[in-house]
Amino acid sequence: MFSTTQRSTTGGERIIAGWARAPVPALLVATLLFACAPRTPDLPPIPSATPAPPTATPEPMAAGVNGEGIPLAEWDAQVSQYIDAHAALGDTVTEETAGTTVLEDMIAQVLLAQGARAEGFELTPEALETRIQDLAREVGGAAKLAEWQSAHGYTEVTFPTALKRAAEAAHMRDKIVTAVPRTAEQVHVQQILLYNESDATRFANQLKGGVDFDVLAAEVDPNTRGELSWFPRGYLLEPAIEQAAFSMQIDEVSEIIQTSVGYHIIKVLERDEDRKLTPDAYLALQELALKDWVEQQRASATVVMAP
Repeated sequence: MFSTTQRSTTGGERIIAGWARAPVPALLVATLLFACAPRTPDLPPIPSATPAPPTATPEPMAAGVNGEGIPLAEWDAQVSQYIDAHAALGDTVTEETAGTTVLEDMIAQVLLAQGARAEGFELTPEALETRIQDLAREVGGAAKLAEWQSAHGYTEVTFPTALKRAAEAAHMRDKIVTAVPRTAEQVHVQQILLYNESDATRFANQLKGGVDFDVLAAEVDPNTRGELSWFPRGYLLEPAIEQAAFSMQIDEVSEIIQTSVGYHIIKVLERDEDRKLTPDAYLALQELALKDWVEQQRASATVVMAP
């Protein structure tokens, strides 16, 4: 087994070592047994009637999550698919980046699957077999499915395990995202976005001098007038704007907020403690809930990378 030392993923090094502990050699077992038995030196040893079966070679693993392995071949195949998918879009992804990204996704899937099992979800062998048969029909028969398995790093042994893990992870994922409420505290915000500090300072001084916020917002962006609309916590890509907005009162104007985008000055127009989420905001909060759940599980999990 893996050692119990907890270790986080820090790199994308290619992993080639195996995971399972090698079984005790049959010769050593026999030696120990005969050492404890009464000895009869005058009798010749009795040859074995049948040879011992060969020792099974353990499946190499890329990593282990709470003692559950991620097969190396499956990870390797998914890395290649990840690189090819980005290449088809005109993007270049290094093998190191792809390896790290794919492995983290697979670790998340294992954590979700383990969460489903811990809560009592069970995919019966019959249900699993039905899924496999359905997949075979979809791809054109058992031979086609076997080809697909081989191309994606699976064997007849590892494919049912991976399919079961995916079904368990999907169950837990759906449970997490459907628990997200469809309403939340939200603020309605308008902004003035500028791209250099001197302009931002000039506009801030005009606002302090009494110039109407809407007039300046329309000057900067005549089309949207700086409209950010309603949003809940966890929706914006710039946390600094969100943090400021939820700490302000209605009609209050902020100081200059610097982000990676530029320099923002915002004004809170309205606030609602329990407003219905837009479809886009609801999806964003579902993604955030799933991300937070995985991060919490990851923090307490024992994740061991193969050397």
